[in-house]
Amino acid sequence: MPKIKKTKVNSKYVPYAAGFRPPNKDKQLKAIGFDGGVPLEYHESKNDNYEFFKPVPKPTTIDDWLAQYNEEGQTYKQFLQECPWISSRKRKSVKQRFVPEGTNILEKYPDGKIYIVHVGEFDGHHYFYFDELAKFAEIYLGVPVSTLPGVDLDVKSNDRKALWVEHPSEASQLKSNTKRGSSRTKQHTLESRFKGTQYQLGVKDLLKMLHLKIPDDALCLIGLTMSDLFCDDTDLFVAGMAAGNHRVAIFSFYRYNPSLSFSPADWFDVTMDKKQTQENIRKIMFQRSCKLLVHEINHLLGIDHCIFYDCCMNGSGHLSEDFRQPMHLCPVDLHKLQKLVGFDILIRYNKLLKFYEKHDMEEEREWVSKRIKMIGQISKS
Repeated sequence: MPKIKKTKVNSKYVPYAAGFRPPNKDKQLKAIGFDGGVPLEYHESKNDNYEFFKPVPKPTTIDDWLAQYNEEGQTYKQFLQECPWISSRKRKSVKQRFVPEGTNILEKYPDGKIYIVHVGEFDGHHYFYFDELAKFAEIYLGVPVSTLPGVDLDVKSNDRKALWVEHPSEASQLKSNTKRGSSRTKQHTLESRFKGTQYQLGVKDLLKMLHLKIPDDALCLIGLTMSDLFCDDTDLFVAGMAAGNHRVAIFSFYRYNPSLSFSPADWFDVTMDKKQTQENIRKIMFQRSCKLLVHEINHLLGIDHCIFYDCCMNGSGHLSEDFRQPMHLCPVDLHKLQKLVGFDILIRYNKLLKFYEKHDMEEEREWVSKRIKMIGQISKS
């Protein structure tokens, strides 16, 4: 009797979520959105065997993004149909000059800015400068980004209470339709939970307070905090939350600190590796925070999760998966953002290169440097 050849099972991977099928090459090219040939700025050509746009990695644990979710993805043409900033749908909620003839968001909302504000202590951690985050977001997105004066939080562990502190006339400085500001400092109690010195803030209350701060010329307002966050009592934590209709979002960098380890069971169970240097913490946190910021602002601009390539706009099921994902946009999402904003791709890449060099972001510097070189080689040929 002949021996039956056994098929070796590759146990490295786990199945995709039910119904999900990874896109083939034809679907990838169609998703980019060019009916003719793909322009060189979006070309997938390799440079010295360097692969710029890889497929989304297969899930290796049941907690991975595509092992949990059957994502449909968003093609370029779907983005054109769905994005509210391309049409006039955002006009009702944005209190600023609107030019219907504009071909991109900068022309339609010529006074518009993206604002970011730190909620609670930020620079005091000595991990990075808040203004550098704004500079990166402006280069990456091609939209003006400004910072607002930070929000003070008063966290009282002994009283198990967290307060949003509103200083005199703070609101009237931002909104033109606000009545004369009060001369009193106001304190607003935030949803929170405590365990010893550990605490988390509820995202719903934070979003409500941010909505009251949004300036009239804001396209959106992003709150950034070093406090840990939660939404429901059953949550271990949440990285943040956006209220797209109100154009506000809040995100936490707390769990981006590489010196901290977190229990998978209890939100308050945190240990610190004291061997980590401040320079290493700063470098890693800054890279992770830059990526989170532009990922989430892209969502507020109408760009959904990407299933077509390994990309900044991939979803994540856990922090390790989040940390692994690249900073760059794939051709599909780059085409969406370029259409929305109207920037020159090569100029954008060169600005990013200077930023990455300044901040010793070596992996990102290598990618964008090779990308610029490849585009130049194709252009010459």
